[in-house]
Amino acid sequence: MSTPPSSTTPDAASHTTDPAPTITPEAMDQSGEAPSSAATGESAARKHRIKNAATGEDTSAYIGAKRSKVRGNIRGADKYKGKRTEPWGPKDTTAAASKGGVGAAASPVNGGGDSGEPVVVIDAPPTSTTETLQEASANNASEDKEDRLPKRKVVLLMGYCGTGYQGMQVNPNAKTIEGELFKAMVQAGAVSKENSDDIKKISMMRSARTDKGVHAAGNVVSLKMIVDIEGIIEKINSFLPEQIRLFGYVRTLNSFNAKTLADSRVYEYLLPTYVFIPKSSQPAGSQPKESSKDETKVETTTDSESTTTDQDKPEVAIRETVPEGSMAWEQRVHISTPEEMTEKRKYRIDEATLARVREGFASYVGTHNFHNFTIGHNFKERTCQRYMMSFNVSDPKMIEGTEWLSLKVHGQSFMLHQIRKMVGLIIMLIRTDTPLSLIPKTFEANKINIPKAPSLGLLLERPMFTTYNRKVQSSHQPIGFESYDKEMEAFKEKYIYEGIIKEELEFNRFDEYLQILDAHAVEYNFAYLNKEGIIPEEAIIKRGDTLATVATESDAEHSD
Repeated sequence: MSTPPSSTTPDAASHTTDPAPTITPEAMDQSGEAPSSAATGESAARKHRIKNAATGEDTSAYIGAKRSKVRGNIRGADKYKGKRTEPWGPKDTTAAASKGGVGAAASPVNGGGDSGEPVVVIDAPPTSTTETLQEASANNASEDKEDRLPKRKVVLLMGYCGTGYQGMQVNPNAKTIEGELFKAMVQAGAVSKENSDDIKKISMMRSARTDKGVHAAGNVVSLKMIVDIEGIIEKINSFLPEQIRLFGYVRTLNSFNAKTLADSRVYEYLLPTYVFIPKSSQPAGSQPKESSKDETKVETTTDSESTTTDQDKPEVAIRETVPEGSMAWEQRVHISTPEEMTEKRKYRIDEATLARVREGFASYVGTHNFHNFTIGHNFKERTCQRYMMSFNVSDPKMIEGTEWLSLKVHGQSFMLHQIRKMVGLIIMLIRTDTPLSLIPKTFEANKINIPKAPSLGLLLERPMFTTYNRKVQSSHQPIGFESYDKEMEAFKEKYIYEGIIKEELEFNRFDEYLQILDAHAVEYNFAYLNKEGIIPEEAIIKRGDTLATVATESDAEHSD
Protein backbone atom coordinates (compact mmCIF):
# COMPACT_ATOMS: atom_id res chain seq x y z
CA MET A 1 0.00 0.00 0.00
CA SER A 2 1.30 3.40 -0.96
CA THR A 3 1.91 5.93 1.74
CA PRO A 4 -0.61 8.82 1.65
CA PRO A 5 0.85 12.22 0.96
CA SER A 6 1.27 14.21 4.14
CA SER A 7 -0.71 17.36 4.42
CA THR A 8 1.17 20.48 5.33
CA THR A 9 -0.11 22.26 8.38
CA PRO A 10 0.37 26.00 8.02
CA ASP A 11 1.89 27.89 10.93
CA ALA A 12 0.36 31.02 12.40
CA ALA A 13 2.69 33.40 10.56
CA SER A 14 2.03 32.11 7.01
CA HIS A 15 -1.55 30.82 7.10
CA THR A 16 -2.62 33.25 4.37
CA THR A 17 -0.53 31.49 1.68
CA ASP A 18 -0.90 27.81 2.59
CA PRO A 19 -3.60 25.79 0.84
CA ALA A 20 -6.43 24.14 2.79
CA PRO A 21 -5.74 20.56 3.90
CA THR A 22 -7.14 17.75 1.80
CA ILE A 23 -8.40 14.31 2.82
CA THR A 24 -7.17 11.47 0.59
CA PRO A 25 -9.09 8.20 0.10
CA GLU A 26 -6.36 6.40 2.04
CA ALA A 27 -7.05 8.64 5.06
CA MET A 28 -10.70 7.51 5.18
CA ASP A 29 -11.49 5.15 8.08
CA GLN A 30 -13.04 1.73 7.59
CA SER A 31 -16.56 3.15 7.79
CA GLY A 32 -15.91 5.32 4.75
CA GLU A 33 -16.12 8.57 6.72
CA ALA A 34 -13.50 11.24 6.95
CA PRO A 35 -11.67 11.46 10.26
CA SER A 36 -12.82 14.08 12.74
CA SER A 37 -11.08 17.38 13.12
CA ALA A 38 -9.67 16.04 16.37
CA ALA A 39 -8.07 13.14 14.44
CA THR A 40 -6.42 15.49 11.97
CA GLY A 41 -5.15 17.64 14.81
CA GLU A 42 -7.04 20.71 13.65
CA SER A 43 -9.75 22.54 15.53
CA ALA A 44 -12.88 24.00 13.96
CA ALA A 45 -11.50 27.48 14.56
CA ARG A 46 -8.25 26.75 12.68
CA LYS A 47 -10.08 25.22 9.70
CA HIS A 48 -12.32 28.27 9.56
CA ARG A 49 -9.32 30.57 9.57
CA ILE A 50 -7.78 28.55 6.75
CA LYS A 51 -11.00 28.74 4.75
CA ASN A 52 -11.19 32.47 5.15
CA ALA A 53 -7.59 32.80 4.09
CA ALA A 54 -8.34 30.87 0.94
CA THR A 55 -11.16 33.24 0.02
CA GLY A 56 -9.12 36.27 0.87
CA GLU A 57 -11.43 37.45 3.62
CA ASP A 58 -10.09 39.57 6.49
CA THR A 59 -9.71 37.33 9.56
CA SER A 60 -7.95 39.80 11.87
CA ALA A 61 -11.06 40.14 14.11
CA TYR A 62 -11.96 36.47 14.09
CA ILE A 63 -12.04 34.86 17.56
CA GLY A 64 -13.36 31.40 16.83
CA ALA A 65 -16.08 29.37 15.22
CA LYS A 66 -19.78 29.87 15.95
CA ARG A 67 -20.32 28.66 19.50
CA SER A 68 -24.05 28.11 19.73
CA LYS A 69 -23.65 24.46 18.82
CA VAL A 70 -20.33 23.85 20.57
CA ARG A 71 -20.81 21.95 23.83
CA GLY A 72 -19.39 23.84 26.76
CA ASN A 73 -19.16 27.08 24.74
CA ILE A 74 -15.36 27.13 24.94
CA ARG A 75 -12.54 26.76 22.43
CA GLY A 76 -11.67 23.17 21.75
CA ALA A 77 -15.02 21.91 23.00
CA ASP A 78 -15.54 20.15 19.69
CA LYS A 79 -13.22 17.46 21.05
CA TYR A 80 -15.74 16.65 23.79
CA LYS A 81 -16.77 13.01 23.44
CA GLY A 82 -20.11 13.30 25.28
CA LYS A 83 -21.26 11.87 28.61
CA ARG A 84 -18.91 9.35 30.17
CA THR A 85 -20.35 5.84 29.95
CA GLU A 86 -17.63 4.01 31.90
CA PRO A 87 -17.25 4.18 35.69
CA TRP A 88 -14.73 6.61 37.06
CA GLY A 89 -11.43 5.16 38.31
CA PRO A 90 -8.91 2.71 36.89
CA LYS A 91 -10.15 0.47 34.13
CA ASP A 92 -10.75 -3.19 34.83
CA THR A 93 -8.28 -5.27 32.82
CA THR A 94 -9.81 -8.60 33.78
CA ALA A 95 -11.96 -8.78 30.67
CA ALA A 96 -9.06 -7.92 28.42
CA ALA A 97 -6.92 -10.54 30.07
CA SER A 98 -9.55 -13.21 29.54
CA LYS A 99 -9.62 -12.40 25.83
CA GLY A 100 -5.83 -12.48 25.53
CA GLY A 101 -5.56 -8.83 24.80
CA VAL A 102 -2.93 -6.36 25.84
CA GLY A 103 -2.25 -6.68 29.51
CA ALA A 104 -3.32 -10.34 29.61
CA ALA A 105 -1.69 -12.28 32.38
CA ALA A 106 1.03 -14.56 31.01
CA SER A 107 3.40 -16.62 33.00
CA PRO A 108 6.96 -15.38 32.63
CA VAL A 109 8.17 -18.93 33.39
CA ASN A 110 9.29 -21.00 30.38
CA GLY A 111 8.50 -18.22 27.90
CA GLY A 112 4.75 -18.56 28.38
CA GLY A 113 3.11 -18.11 24.85
CA ASP A 114 1.54 -20.77 22.56
CA SER A 115 4.17 -20.15 19.90
CA GLY A 116 6.93 -20.76 22.36
CA GLU A 117 8.14 -17.19 22.00
CA PRO A 118 8.74 -15.01 25.06
CA VAL A 119 5.70 -13.07 26.08
CA VAL A 120 6.06 -9.46 27.09
CA VAL A 121 4.15 -8.97 30.34
CA ILE A 122 2.57 -5.55 30.78
CA ASP A 123 1.79 -4.96 34.46
CA ALA A 124 -1.84 -3.93 35.04
CA PRO A 125 -2.36 -1.00 37.42
CA PRO A 126 -3.10 -2.05 41.01
CA THR A 127 -6.83 -1.53 40.83
CA SER A 128 -8.09 -4.39 42.96
CA THR A 129 -7.85 -2.44 46.26
CA THR A 130 -9.60 0.63 44.84
CA GLU A 131 -12.36 -1.44 43.30
CA THR A 132 -12.85 -3.33 46.54
CA LEU A 133 -13.22 -0.10 48.50
CA GLN A 134 -15.65 1.30 45.95
CA GLU A 135 -17.76 -1.84 46.03
CA ALA A 136 -17.73 -1.95 49.84
CA SER A 137 -18.76 1.69 50.03
CA ALA A 138 -21.59 1.11 47.57
CA ASN A 139 -22.75 -1.93 49.51
CA ASN A 140 -22.69 -0.06 52.82
CA ALA A 141 -24.64 2.84 51.33
CA SER A 142 -27.16 0.39 49.94
CA GLU A 143 -27.54 -1.29 53.33
CA ASP A 144 -27.93 2.09 55.10
CA LYS A 145 -30.68 3.08 52.73
CA GLU A 146 -32.44 -0.21 53.29
CA ASP A 147 -32.21 0.13 57.09
CA ARG A 148 -33.14 3.84 57.21
CA LEU A 149 -36.88 4.32 57.62
CA PRO A 150 -38.49 7.38 56.02
CA LYS A 151 -39.48 10.42 58.10
CA ARG A 152 -43.01 11.80 57.87
CA LYS A 153 -44.35 15.24 58.75
CA VAL A 154 -46.72 14.81 61.68
CA VAL A 155 -48.08 16.59 64.72
CA LEU A 156 -47.94 15.07 68.19
CA LEU A 157 -50.89 15.64 70.51
CA MET A 158 -49.55 15.83 74.04
CA GLY A 159 -50.16 17.01 77.58
CA TYR A 160 -47.80 17.77 80.44
CA CYS A 161 -47.48 19.11 83.97
CA GLY A 162 -44.96 21.96 83.94
CA THR A 163 -43.94 21.64 87.58
CA GLY A 164 -40.17 21.17 87.82
CA TYR A 165 -39.49 22.22 84.22
CA GLN A 166 -38.00 25.43 82.86
CA GLY A 167 -40.72 25.74 80.27
CA MET A 168 -41.71 24.02 77.03
CA GLN A 169 -39.07 25.18 74.54
CA VAL A 170 -35.71 23.40 74.53
CA ASN A 171 -32.85 25.41 76.03
CA PRO A 172 -29.20 24.46 76.61
CA ASN A 173 -28.47 23.30 80.16
CA ALA A 174 -32.15 23.53 81.15
CA LYS A 175 -34.71 20.86 81.95
CA THR A 176 -37.51 21.41 79.43
CA ILE A 177 -40.52 19.54 78.06
CA GLU A 178 -39.15 19.46 74.51
CA GLY A 179 -35.81 18.15 75.77
CA GLU A 180 -37.51 15.23 77.49
CA LEU A 181 -39.64 14.52 74.41
CA PHE A 182 -36.71 14.53 72.00
CA LYS A 183 -34.67 12.19 74.20
CA ALA A 184 -37.58 9.73 74.45
CA MET A 185 -38.13 9.81 70.67
CA VAL A 186 -34.48 8.95 70.04
CA GLN A 187 -34.67 6.04 72.50
CA ALA A 188 -37.87 4.78 70.87
CA GLY A 189 -36.41 4.91 67.35
CA ALA A 190 -38.72 7.67 66.12
CA VAL A 191 -35.62 9.76 65.41
CA SER A 192 -32.74 8.18 63.49
CA LYS A 193 -29.19 8.07 64.85
CA GLU A 194 -28.09 10.56 62.19
CA ASN A 195 -30.56 13.13 63.57
CA SER A 196 -30.21 12.33 67.25
CA ASP A 197 -27.52 14.93 67.89
CA ASP A 198 -29.57 18.02 66.98
CA ILE A 199 -33.28 18.68 67.54
CA LYS A 200 -33.27 21.16 64.64
CA LYS A 201 -32.85 18.28 62.20
CA ILE A 202 -36.42 17.14 62.80
CA SER A 203 -37.91 20.66 62.44
CA MET A 204 -39.68 20.60 65.82
CA MET A 205 -42.10 23.50 66.40
CA ARG A 206 -44.68 23.90 69.16
CA SER A 207 -48.05 25.63 68.73
CA ALA A 208 -47.85 27.36 72.12
CA ARG A 209 -44.73 28.06 74.13
CA THR A 210 -45.41 27.71 77.83
CA ASP A 211 -42.88 29.02 80.31
CA LYS A 212 -41.67 27.85 83.70
CA GLY A 213 -44.30 26.11 85.80
CA VAL A 214 -47.16 26.42 83.28
CA HIS A 215 -49.06 23.25 82.39
CA ALA A 216 -50.74 22.06 79.21
CA ALA A 217 -53.69 19.70 79.11
CA GLY A 218 -53.27 19.73 75.33
CA ASN A 219 -50.46 21.08 73.18
CA VAL A 220 -49.41 20.35 69.60
CA VAL A 221 -45.87 19.85 68.29
CA SER A 222 -45.06 19.54 64.58
CA LEU A 223 -41.97 17.63 63.45
CA LYS A 224 -40.54 14.99 61.13
CA MET A 225 -40.39 11.55 62.68
CA ILE A 226 -40.35 7.87 61.80
CA VAL A 227 -43.86 6.47 62.14
CA ASP A 228 -43.42 3.08 60.46
CA ILE A 229 -42.87 1.41 63.83
CA GLU A 230 -45.61 -0.60 65.46
CA GLY A 231 -46.99 1.06 68.60
CA ILE A 232 -44.69 4.07 68.23
CA ILE A 233 -46.74 6.33 70.58
CA GLU A 234 -46.77 3.72 73.36
CA LYS A 235 -43.07 3.15 72.83
CA ILE A 236 -42.25 6.85 73.18
CA ASN A 237 -44.46 7.13 76.28
CA SER A 238 -42.51 4.29 77.89
CA PHE A 239 -39.42 6.52 77.88
CA LEU A 240 -41.23 9.66 79.11
CA PRO A 241 -41.87 10.65 82.74
CA GLU A 242 -45.47 10.15 83.85
CA GLN A 243 -46.19 13.89 83.90
CA ILE A 244 -45.59 14.08 80.12
CA ARG A 245 -47.92 12.06 77.89
CA LEU A 246 -48.47 11.65 74.16
CA PHE A 247 -52.08 10.99 73.16
CA GLY A 248 -51.49 10.32 69.46
CA TYR A 249 -50.19 11.74 66.18
CA VAL A 250 -51.71 13.05 62.94
CA ARG A 251 -50.10 13.12 59.47
CA THR A 252 -49.99 16.62 57.98
CA LEU A 253 -48.89 18.52 54.92
CA ASN A 254 -45.11 18.75 54.57
CA SER A 255 -45.33 22.54 54.91
CA PHE A 256 -47.27 22.41 58.19
CA ASN A 257 -46.03 24.63 61.04
CA ALA A 258 -47.73 24.22 64.42
CA LYS A 259 -47.00 27.78 65.53
CA THR A 260 -48.05 29.77 62.47
CA LEU A 261 -51.08 27.65 61.54
CA ALA A 262 -52.69 27.65 65.00
CA ASP A 263 -55.43 30.22 64.51
CA SER A 264 -56.53 30.36 68.18
CA ARG A 265 -55.83 28.92 71.63
CA VAL A 266 -57.88 28.04 74.70
CA TYR A 267 -56.44 28.59 78.19
CA GLU A 268 -57.86 27.60 81.55
CA TYR A 269 -57.25 29.22 84.92
CA LEU A 270 -58.21 27.58 88.22
CA LEU A 271 -59.07 30.12 90.92
CA PRO A 272 -60.13 29.57 94.56
CA THR A 273 -63.19 31.70 95.35
CA TYR A 274 -61.79 32.98 98.66
CA VAL A 275 -59.75 35.52 96.68
CA PHE A 276 -63.03 37.48 96.28
CA ILE A 277 -63.49 37.96 100.03
CA PRO A 278 -63.74 41.74 100.61
CA LYS A 279 -60.39 43.27 101.51
CA SER A 280 -59.66 42.48 105.16
CA SER A 281 -59.50 45.17 107.81
CA GLN A 282 -56.37 43.45 109.09
CA PRO A 283 -53.50 45.96 109.04
CA ALA A 284 -51.34 45.70 105.94
CA GLY A 285 -47.58 45.54 106.03
CA SER A 286 -47.19 43.45 109.17
CA GLN A 287 -43.55 42.64 109.67
CA PRO A 288 -42.45 39.24 110.99
CA LYS A 289 -40.05 39.79 113.87
CA GLU A 290 -36.56 38.40 113.51
CA SER A 291 -36.34 36.33 116.66
CA SER A 292 -35.77 32.84 117.93
CA LYS A 293 -37.86 29.93 116.74
CA ASP A 294 -39.85 29.75 119.99
CA GLU A 295 -41.29 33.24 119.52
CA THR A 296 -44.67 33.19 117.82
CA LYS A 297 -45.67 36.86 118.04
CA VAL A 298 -44.99 39.72 115.67
CA GLU A 299 -45.12 43.48 116.17
CA THR A 300 -47.48 45.38 113.91
CA THR A 301 -48.50 48.95 113.31
CA THR A 302 -52.07 49.86 112.46
CA ASP A 303 -52.98 52.32 109.72
CA SER A 304 -54.30 54.81 112.28
CA GLU A 305 -51.12 54.84 114.35
CA SER A 306 -48.07 56.46 112.88
CA THR A 307 -45.91 55.89 115.97
CA THR A 308 -46.49 53.53 118.87
CA THR A 309 -44.57 52.02 121.70
CA ASP A 310 -43.89 48.32 121.96
CA GLN A 311 -46.64 48.06 124.55
CA ASP A 312 -49.14 49.81 122.25
CA LYS A 313 -48.51 47.62 119.20
CA PRO A 314 -51.09 44.83 118.74
CA GLU A 315 -49.79 41.31 118.57
CA VAL A 316 -50.74 39.12 115.62
CA ALA A 317 -50.09 35.39 115.73
CA ILE A 318 -48.10 34.02 112.82
CA ARG A 319 -47.10 30.53 111.83
CA GLU A 320 -44.28 29.02 113.83
CA THR A 321 -42.96 27.21 110.74
CA VAL A 322 -43.10 28.67 107.26
CA PRO A 323 -43.04 26.38 104.18
CA GLU A 324 -39.88 26.64 102.15
CA GLY A 325 -40.34 29.00 99.22
CA SER A 326 -42.98 31.15 100.91
CA MET A 327 -43.31 34.38 98.94
CA ALA A 328 -45.01 36.21 101.79
CA TRP A 329 -42.14 35.45 104.15
CA GLU A 330 -39.61 36.77 101.63
CA GLN A 331 -41.68 39.94 101.22
CA ARG A 332 -41.84 40.51 104.99
CA VAL A 333 -45.62 40.59 105.10
CA HIS A 334 -48.25 38.83 107.16
CA ILE A 335 -48.52 35.08 106.71
CA SER A 336 -51.94 33.64 107.45
CA THR A 337 -52.11 31.06 110.20
CA PRO A 338 -53.68 27.65 109.65
CA GLU A 339 -56.71 28.84 111.61
CA GLU A 340 -57.06 31.91 109.40
CA MET A 341 -56.77 29.81 106.26
CA THR A 342 -59.41 27.40 107.56
CA GLU A 343 -61.84 30.30 107.91
CA LYS A 344 -60.98 31.64 104.44
CA ARG A 345 -61.51 28.27 102.79
CA LYS A 346 -65.00 28.14 104.25
CA TYR A 347 -65.99 31.02 101.99
CA ARG A 348 -68.67 30.27 99.37
CA ILE A 349 -69.25 32.75 96.58
CA ASP A 350 -72.81 34.12 96.38
CA GLU A 351 -74.85 34.56 93.21
CA ALA A 352 -74.43 38.34 93.10
CA THR A 353 -70.64 38.17 93.37
CA LEU A 354 -70.46 35.35 90.82
CA ALA A 355 -72.54 37.45 88.41
CA ARG A 356 -70.09 40.37 88.83
CA VAL A 357 -67.15 38.07 88.22
CA ARG A 358 -68.70 36.78 85.00
CA GLU A 359 -69.56 40.29 83.88
CA GLY A 360 -66.01 41.44 84.51
CA PHE A 361 -64.40 38.68 82.46
CA ALA A 362 -66.96 39.17 79.68
CA SER A 363 -65.66 42.74 79.33
CA TYR A 364 -62.47 41.37 77.78
CA VAL A 365 -64.31 39.73 74.85
CA GLY A 366 -63.73 41.41 71.49
CA THR A 367 -60.81 43.28 69.98
CA HIS A 368 -59.10 45.59 72.45
CA ASN A 369 -55.77 47.25 73.09
CA PHE A 370 -54.21 45.17 75.87
CA HIS A 371 -51.09 47.31 76.35
CA ASN A 372 -51.82 47.50 80.11
CA PHE A 373 -51.88 43.70 80.35
CA THR A 374 -48.31 43.04 79.24
CA ILE A 375 -44.84 44.52 79.62
CA GLY A 376 -42.55 46.29 77.19
CA HIS A 377 -45.28 47.63 74.88
CA ASN A 378 -47.08 50.95 74.56
CA PHE A 379 -50.54 51.97 73.43
CA LYS A 380 -49.50 52.86 69.87
CA GLU A 381 -48.10 49.45 68.97
CA ARG A 382 -50.40 47.39 66.77
CA THR A 383 -49.29 44.16 68.41
CA CYS A 384 -51.28 45.18 71.50
CA GLN A 385 -54.53 44.74 69.56
CA ARG A 386 -55.76 41.26 70.47
CA TYR A 387 -59.02 39.46 69.78
CA MET A 388 -60.69 37.51 72.59
CA MET A 389 -63.46 35.20 71.34
CA SER A 390 -64.90 34.16 74.71
CA PHE A 391 -64.19 34.24 78.44
CA ASN A 392 -66.38 31.83 80.41
CA VAL A 393 -66.63 31.26 84.16
CA SER A 394 -67.82 27.86 85.40
CA ASP A 395 -70.08 27.11 88.32
CA PRO A 396 -68.27 26.73 91.67
CA LYS A 397 -66.76 23.33 92.39
CA MET A 398 -65.67 21.93 95.77
CA ILE A 399 -62.22 20.28 95.84
CA GLU A 400 -60.75 19.14 99.17
CA GLY A 401 -62.61 21.69 101.25
CA THR A 402 -61.95 24.67 98.97
CA GLU A 403 -64.33 26.16 96.42
CA TRP A 404 -62.87 26.72 92.96
CA LEU A 405 -63.86 28.39 89.69
CA SER A 406 -62.64 27.35 86.26
CA LEU A 407 -62.01 30.27 83.89
CA LYS A 408 -61.66 29.48 80.19
CA VAL A 409 -60.53 32.11 77.70
CA HIS A 410 -60.51 31.49 73.95
CA GLY A 411 -58.37 34.01 72.09
CA GLN A 412 -56.70 34.40 68.75
CA SER A 413 -53.36 35.04 70.46
CA PHE A 414 -52.00 36.30 73.76
CA MET A 415 -49.19 38.56 74.89
CA LEU A 416 -46.75 37.94 77.72
CA HIS A 417 -48.57 37.90 81.12
CA GLN A 418 -51.87 38.91 79.48
CA ILE A 419 -54.06 36.18 80.97
CA ARG A 420 -52.59 36.47 84.44
CA LYS A 421 -53.02 40.24 84.43
CA MET A 422 -56.63 39.96 83.23
CA VAL A 423 -57.33 37.61 86.14
CA GLY A 424 -55.43 39.82 88.59
CA LEU A 425 -57.45 42.93 87.69
CA ILE A 426 -60.81 41.20 88.22
CA ILE A 427 -59.66 39.88 91.61
CA MET A 428 -58.72 43.37 92.77
CA LEU A 429 -61.87 45.02 91.43
CA ILE A 430 -64.19 42.53 93.17
CA ARG A 431 -62.47 42.49 96.55
CA THR A 432 -62.15 46.32 96.67
CA ASP A 433 -65.67 46.89 95.32
CA THR A 434 -64.32 49.01 92.45
CA PRO A 435 -66.89 49.49 89.62
CA LEU A 436 -66.40 47.24 86.60
CA SER A 437 -66.68 50.35 84.44
CA LEU A 438 -62.95 50.76 85.05
CA ILE A 439 -62.14 47.84 82.71
CA PRO A 440 -62.83 49.66 79.40
CA LYS A 441 -60.58 52.50 80.64
CA THR A 442 -57.65 50.08 80.80
CA PHE A 443 -57.86 49.73 77.01
CA GLU A 444 -57.16 53.46 76.61
CA ALA A 445 -53.82 55.23 76.35
CA ASN A 446 -53.18 55.77 80.08
CA LYS A 447 -50.61 53.34 81.45
CA ILE A 448 -51.31 51.77 84.85
CA ASN A 449 -49.73 49.00 86.89
CA ILE A 450 -51.81 45.79 86.89
CA PRO A 451 -50.37 42.91 88.93
CA LYS A 452 -50.37 39.44 87.43
CA ALA A 453 -52.10 36.58 89.23
CA PRO A 454 -50.06 33.52 90.29
CA SER A 455 -48.92 31.19 87.52
CA LEU A 456 -50.04 28.21 89.57
CA GLY A 457 -53.60 28.15 88.22
CA LEU A 458 -52.76 28.66 84.53
CA LEU A 459 -52.79 25.86 81.97
CA LEU A 460 -53.07 25.60 78.19
CA GLU A 461 -56.29 23.78 77.37
CA ARG A 462 -55.66 23.26 73.64
CA PRO A 463 -54.65 25.07 70.42
CA MET A 464 -57.16 25.24 67.56
CA PHE A 465 -56.52 24.66 63.84
CA THR A 466 -59.92 25.51 62.39
CA THR A 467 -58.69 27.11 59.15
CA TYR A 468 -56.16 24.36 58.39
CA ASN A 469 -58.68 21.59 59.08
CA ARG A 470 -61.17 23.18 56.69
CA LYS A 471 -58.61 23.40 53.88
CA VAL A 472 -57.38 19.79 54.14
CA GLN A 473 -60.63 18.07 55.08
CA SER A 474 -60.67 16.07 51.83
CA SER A 475 -57.05 14.89 51.98
CA HIS A 476 -55.85 14.80 55.60
CA GLN A 477 -57.11 13.94 59.04
CA PRO A 478 -58.15 17.04 61.06
CA ILE A 479 -55.96 18.11 63.97
CA GLY A 480 -57.82 18.03 67.27
CA PHE A 481 -58.14 16.37 70.67
CA GLU A 482 -61.73 15.18 70.26
CA SER A 483 -60.65 11.56 69.83
CA TYR A 484 -58.65 11.71 73.06
CA ASP A 485 -61.03 13.64 75.32
CA LYS A 486 -61.29 10.87 77.93
CA GLU A 487 -57.53 10.31 78.10
CA MET A 488 -56.93 14.03 78.19
CA GLU A 489 -59.39 14.64 81.05
CA ALA A 490 -57.97 11.77 83.07
CA PHE A 491 -54.45 13.10 82.63
CA LYS A 492 -55.54 16.63 83.54
CA GLU A 493 -57.29 15.48 86.72
CA LYS A 494 -54.37 13.35 87.92
CA TYR A 495 -51.29 15.34 86.97
CA ILE A 496 -52.43 18.95 86.61
CA TYR A 497 -55.45 19.62 88.80
CA GLU A 498 -54.10 17.54 91.68
CA GLY A 499 -50.74 19.30 91.44
CA ILE A 500 -52.38 22.74 91.53
CA ILE A 501 -54.60 21.83 94.50
CA LYS A 502 -51.72 20.22 96.40
CA GLU A 503 -49.44 23.25 96.03
CA GLU A 504 -52.22 25.68 97.01
CA LEU A 505 -53.10 23.69 100.13
CA GLU A 506 -49.46 23.40 101.15
CA PHE A 507 -48.24 26.93 100.41
CA ASN A 508 -51.47 29.03 100.28
CA ARG A 509 -50.16 30.65 97.08
CA PHE A 510 -53.24 32.75 96.38
CA ASP A 511 -53.45 34.03 99.96
CA GLU A 512 -49.76 34.97 99.86
CA TYR A 513 -50.40 36.82 96.61
CA LEU A 514 -53.19 38.86 98.25
CA GLN A 515 -51.08 39.59 101.34
CA ILE A 516 -48.29 40.98 99.14
CA LEU A 517 -50.72 43.19 97.17
CA ASP A 518 -52.30 44.58 100.33
CA ALA A 519 -48.94 45.28 101.96
CA HIS A 520 -47.55 47.15 98.95
CA ALA A 521 -50.68 48.85 97.57
CA VAL A 522 -49.12 52.33 97.79
CA GLU A 523 -45.76 51.21 96.40
CA TYR A 524 -47.44 49.48 93.46
CA ASN A 525 -49.61 52.54 92.76
CA PHE A 526 -53.09 50.99 92.96
CA ALA A 527 -54.86 54.34 93.30
CA TYR A 528 -57.21 53.35 90.48
CA LEU A 529 -58.95 50.96 92.88
CA ASN A 530 -61.63 53.36 94.13
CA LYS A 531 -65.41 53.65 94.48
CA GLU A 532 -65.67 56.06 91.54
CA GLY A 533 -64.12 53.71 88.98
CA ILE A 534 -61.76 56.35 87.60
CA ILE A 535 -58.03 56.39 86.95
CA PRO A 536 -56.62 59.33 88.93
CA GLU A 537 -53.59 61.26 87.77
CA GLU A 538 -51.34 59.78 90.48
CA ALA A 539 -52.08 56.24 89.22
CA ILE A 540 -50.92 56.96 85.65
CA ILE A 541 -47.40 55.82 84.84
CA LYS A 542 -45.49 58.59 83.09
CA ARG A 543 -42.73 58.05 80.58
CA GLY A 544 -39.53 57.30 82.45
CA ASP A 545 -41.27 56.32 85.68
CA THR A 546 -40.10 53.15 87.40
CA LEU A 547 -42.34 51.04 89.57
CA ALA A 548 -41.65 47.94 91.59
CA THR A 549 -43.43 44.96 90.17
CA VAL A 550 -45.33 42.49 92.26
CA ALA A 551 -42.77 40.08 93.69
CA THR A 552 -44.36 36.81 92.80
CA GLU A 553 -42.64 33.70 91.48
CA SER A 554 -40.73 33.71 88.23
CA ASP A 555 -42.62 34.84 85.13
CA ALA A 556 -44.45 31.87 83.73
CA GLU A 557 -46.92 32.57 80.99
CA HIS A 558 -47.15 31.80 77.31
CA SER A 559 -46.31 34.47 74.73
CA ASP A 560 -47.30 34.14 71.07
